[in-house]
Amino acid sequence: MHRHAYWALAIVMLLFLAPAQAHHGWVGGETIEIEGTITQVRLGNPHGEVQLDVDGETWTVEVGQPWRNERAGLEEGDLAEGVELRVSGEHARERVLKAEQLWIGDEHYALYPGRI
Repeated sequence: MHRHAYWALAIVMLLFLAPAQAHHGWVGGETIEIEGTITQVRLGNPHGEVQLDVDGETWTVEVGQPWRNERAGLEEGDLAEGVELRVSGEHARERVLKAEQLWIGDEHYALYPGRI
């Protein structure tokens, strides 16, 4: 009976950990660059997101956690509706980009310097 309890616990742990890894892990997608206008912003944990209008299509851009954005040099109001944004990062899935670095005007912000 003891052996069955260990297997049950292992299966339950895997079921709970798999979605977290799938959400937070990098999937190894192609690195692409897009440019557009921010139409919506939600900053916070576990990471921020901005909606970007790219030639009439809406893209979701996952930016860093608040501390990561601050460490990269972003200040309050930099990521706001109407801002023109160029982003380079991992193409995670259909019209979703995990930002590694971004540009606002001539200013460059490296969110994940070790990935560029």
